[in-house]
Amino acid sequence: MKKVFIDGSAGTTGLRIYERLSSRNDISLITLDETHRKDISARKEALNSADIAFLCLPDDAAREAVSLIENDNTVVLDTSTAHRTSEGWLYGFPELSPEIANALKSAKRIAVPGCHASGFIALVYPLIEASIISKDALLTCHSVTGYSGGGKKMIADYEGDNISPLLCAPRQYALSQNHKHLREMSCITGLCNAPVFSPIVSDFYSGMCVTVPLFTSFLSKGKSLEDIKSVYKKKYTGPIVSFSEDCADGGFLSAALLSCKDTMHISAFGNDDRIILTAVYDNLGKGASGAAIQCMNHALGADICEGLEI
Repeated sequence: MKKVFIDGSAGTTGLRIYERLSSRNDISLITLDETHRKDISARKEALNSADIAFLCLPDDAAREAVSLIENDNTVVLDTSTAHRTSEGWLYGFPELSPEIANALKSAKRIAVPGCHASGFIALVYPLIEASIISKDALLTCHSVTGYSGGGKKMIADYEGDNISPLLCAPRQYALSQNHKHLREMSCITGLCNAPVFSPIVSDFYSGMCVTVPLFTSFLSKGKSLEDIKSVYKKKYTGPIVSFSEDCADGGFLSAALLSCKDTMHISAFGNDDRIILTAVYDNLGKGASGAAIQCMNHALGADICEGLEI
């Protein structure tokens, strides 16, 4: 039985991972009581005693946690942005290629993808791989997410007794174009330029819809919407990420379609002139804790859907 430690189990992602793992009989959870949760010595002992260590911490704290690990056999899954583009770390999105899926079985340092980044990368990576769009393409992306992605403080703001009227409408943020996911969005896809990115938080708990719009004139000569669909159909066959010919309901595509699920639907819509690429999933599922559990399953050699809501 493998031993698992969650460093940062009091945060939103850490709590969800803890809840998911508590009922599994193939692992044993290492836990620290409240008085030792932030004690460096206690954390160091737990990290080095674990076969699998989840880091659910701010970036600097995640880097510190890695520096405490001396056990070469400990597999680290970092859910922060600290190591997603770092040398020696595997980006944990197995659906992107068989090579990544296979590498997860033996990797010791795994970076769990960011929520917004997951959708953008799932949409763009295969098109660059198939030479349908070029690496120097200038792209835009907007992403609508539930408020749970903002952590405990934002959840409290939306669910408190005196909710600000401003929270009732969708709110765009990261207006300076310095969102922390931009680095991995360009690095993992291979884009030469980060996209213009417009993340939007809205008044629903969980769910996400990431959209990348394209003029067909941006595509390689002779390529079309049907070519994009063909690439997605071949790349994403499930059970977690799959192509959906039409997941819209009466012409509407809800960001909450897969709330509380760990799956992702990839779609492409449009006409001969304009195309929109969409990824729908749960920001707490394939966008966070679900992706982390999936990576762990690969590392353990377990069923990749074990503990996931499919």
